Amino acid sequence: MTVRPLAAEFAGSAFLSATVIGSGIAALNLSGGNIALALLANAIATGCILFVIISVFAPISGAHFNPAVSLAFALSRELPWRVCGLYIVAQVAGMLVGAWFAHVMFDLPVAQVSKTVRSAPGMALGEAVATFGLVLTIFGLKEKNAPLIPLAVGLYITSAYWFTSSTSFANPAITIARSLSDTFAGIAPASVPLFILCQLVGMLLAVAFARWLLTEKKRAGKR
Repeated sequence: MTVRPLAAEFAGSAFLSATVIGSGIAALNLSGGNIALALLANAIATGCILFVIISVFAPISGAHFNPAVSLAFALSRELPWRVCGLYIVAQVAGMLVGAWFAHVMFDLPVAQVSKTVRSAPGMALGEAVATFGLVLTIFGLKEKNAPLIPLAVGLYITSAYWFTSSTSFANPAITIARSLSDTFAGIAPASVPLFILCQLVGMLLAVAFARWLLTEKKRAGKR
């Protein structure tokens, strides 16, 4: 493996993190304290950047930008475990750099720790649901409708911002980065382990369900 896929995962992750955190800062500043309007702006910006970065970087690295997605592909034997580990390192590093750039762009301290506690059971369930849906979306399209993945993922995350109680982090790497941003998108470090655990549970359930569902679909097509 060359360094190009790792660079793509790093760059895409940095853009995603900068967008999530930066748009959250801008949205709250410009909405006059209207949380619903700020969340709407944050969701739209995130969905848009996902479409762009997946479209740009998919031919180079597969455009995961998410340890849960990389692990899902590794479990499905479509990504070597060594490459999966390197991807995760690049993703976490990119998310951290993106968060720091967002802080600098908005004249905020680079080093921060979030105080926003997100530990309610409903939020934990929301993360499992959000990650399940994200992985299922990708796996449902990757074989015959892969060109639709950038649009589908962007639309899914935009909607999941609203239909999940956690506002759909659905990504362990960005969860870590958001814990180091005391802004609209932040999450307190104490809430991170539960979120990541639920994200991984959602991913595992999605891999198992997609394997069963798509295998049955293939069998039905052969009859």
